[in-house]
Amino acid sequence: MLLAIDCGNTNTVFSIWDGARFLATWRTSTEWQRTADQYFVWLSTLMQAQKLDVTIDEVIISSTVPRVVFNLRVLCNRYFDCRPLVVGKPECRLPTQPRVDEGTQVGPDRLVNTAGAFDRHGGDLIVVDFGTATTFDVVAEDGAYVGGVIAPGVNLSLEALHQAAAALPHVDVTKPQQVIGTNTVACIQSGVFWGYVGLVQGICDRIRGEYDRDMTIIGTGGLAPLFAQGDVLFDRIEDDLTMHGLTVINAYNKESE
Repeated sequence: MLLAIDCGNTNTVFSIWDGARFLATWRTSTEWQRTADQYFVWLSTLMQAQKLDVTIDEVIISSTVPRVVFNLRVLCNRYFDCRPLVVGKPECRLPTQPRVDEGTQVGPDRLVNTAGAFDRHGGDLIVVDFGTATTFDVVAEDGAYVGGVIAPGVNLSLEALHQAAAALPHVDVTKPQQVIGTNTVACIQSGVFWGYVGLVQGICDRIRGEYDRDMTIIGTGGLAPLFAQGDVLFDRIEDDLTMHGLTVINAYNKESE
């Protein structure tokens, strides 16, 4: 049984894959101080609560936080008796190598999203991921990651606004009833929501113009469904794109052995 781990700057997601479907998915905050023993106790408790009696013998990890990887490796060695695949490391092969400037290190989350999106939708894609940062990944016809865009994440922008302007409250992200706000909270919500709708539309239009061919836009990340309400931003919404990408890369490495 495969345990797929996606460690982002804010949250870490664990999913158990039986070869055909995800049996369970859990989310926790990303903390580099968390030990392998703490991970195991947390994971075991959740598996017992869902009455999952499975044996994990494979693990694949994607992490944008390098300091977390050590304890996840210890978790795999100590409790699952296996050596994990870590996306971005030389021993982890990719279905198609990225085509970027020499010496550029592409974030593992972007490589995983590329693999997952290509497997489901083919090439000529823009993958928009609403995470701590809002990223735009361009996937070529053959499935290679060929570059993209990084913008501040929605919640990061809200937090920065709240911290920099003492009189402005911290608000939740939601679709406002109208563009013109009649109170401070509504004004902030409108600025963030419609501002990011415009950002996504504008960047995708420019990517399409520069790429000069038809492209499919895939939305993923927790806030993708919310922003899909704003306009026809995406051709598809994929809630589990990153986890699917991890299973694709793991299967490719097994086939290549």
